[in-house]
Amino acid sequence: MTVTAHTPPAASAGRPYDPVDLSSRAFWAGTADQREASFAQLREARPLSWHPPVEDALMPDADDPGFWAVTRHADIVEVSRNSEVFLSGKGVLFENVPEELLEASQSFLAMDPPRHTLIRKVVHAAFTPRQVRRIEDSIRANARDIVTELRAAGSGVDFVSHCAKELPVRTLADMVGIPDSERHAVADAADAMVSWGDPEYLDGRNPLEVLFSSQMYLHQVALGLAAERRDNPGDDLFSSLVHAEVEGARLTDAEIAAFFVLLAVAGNDTTRQTTSHAIKALTDHPEQRAWLTASFDDRIGGAVEEFIRWASPVMTFRRTAATDYVLGGQQIAAGEKVVMFYSSGNRDTAVFDRPDLLDLGRDPNPHLGFGGGGRHFCLGAHVARAQLRAIIGELLTQLPDLAAGEPSFVAGNFIHAVRRMPVTW
Repeated sequence: MTVTAHTPPAASAGRPYDPVDLSSRAFWAGTADQREASFAQLREARPLSWHPPVEDALMPDADDPGFWAVTRHADIVEVSRNSEVFLSGKGVLFENVPEELLEASQSFLAMDPPRHTLIRKVVHAAFTPRQVRRIEDSIRANARDIVTELRAAGSGVDFVSHCAKELPVRTLADMVGIPDSERHAVADAADAMVSWGDPEYLDGRNPLEVLFSSQMYLHQVALGLAAERRDNPGDDLFSSLVHAEVEGARLTDAEIAAFFVLLAVAGNDTTRQTTSHAIKALTDHPEQRAWLTASFDDRIGGAVEEFIRWASPVMTFRRTAATDYVLGGQQIAAGEKVVMFYSSGNRDTAVFDRPDLLDLGRDPNPHLGFGGGGRHFCLGAHVARAQLRAIIGELLTQLPDLAAGEPSFVAGNFIHAVRRMPVTW
């Protein structure tokens, strides 16, 4: 089904808004299958389509004319890789956010070269081979402990709170040296950064207050850690971050705090959401589960890629056109917003054979779960893959009869987030 549009009576600059609704709360509160019906219609007939601003924006902008929706895989890749034309420095979410607030919450996600290039190099310099090995060792140990604790909690518990959210939290804590006393508060603040649009999560609270208080808390934690590691460096990523230097440049306190927000949010979402979606998928597709367990070590690498495609944990990212540009045969004007719909690209029949089917042996699998390539390709992709290999392996080994019930989802246009999901065994 296609959700009924909430099209405003006026169109932008004489250009009519598309009749397919991608902007309303109702659209994003629907199921993934309902959204896919709309995306399929657009991919087939209007792969570049013009839409009104999102409904009930956090910071309403009367001058916002709307956005271009990019729904085809090939066009998403083109936007991702042409960072000279499609800029991130104006923001990467649907909504217009004051530029002075962008860096504090989105770090180099919301930057363009040359600054993006330099900051990413400094951050990448902290991911040394030694750090990567240490992270992967801790991931395996944490995954084993988490599933052991899940077993002890007993059949019928919520999988999200007892398992899916735990591995990224513990990985982040080990990576940057977060004290145990702060670990769950950091996770809660990271949740708030992507859940401020969800009425159930807000529970009557003001979304701006929730967003900013969470951001300020994460900054406070980051600045405290940075000060401590400068004086007493340890064997953790934060120690590497505060001392990493590229071309004579080191990260400032503000840059470190902004990167910590990004790390806390982005380091949480891919693993947490994909883990939940994967266990539900394995429950619903027992033949795929049997195929995977028959030769787990040989097959889990490709299976992880399919789980990420299937989940599409990050559903959208935005760019802003720097110049006039023709994309997919459609004229885009300088200054217009362009939103990439990754969940649509990951179901594009021009790229994926029978994309509506879970195929853990799918090869090739050029999914868009870590973006479409280019300068903003996910820096932590290898960490997310390591976490997924470890946690799925432990779950299938320790709880071979694990079965997921029906999940409930967080309404929103950014993260394909599972709020709760009961599991039994």
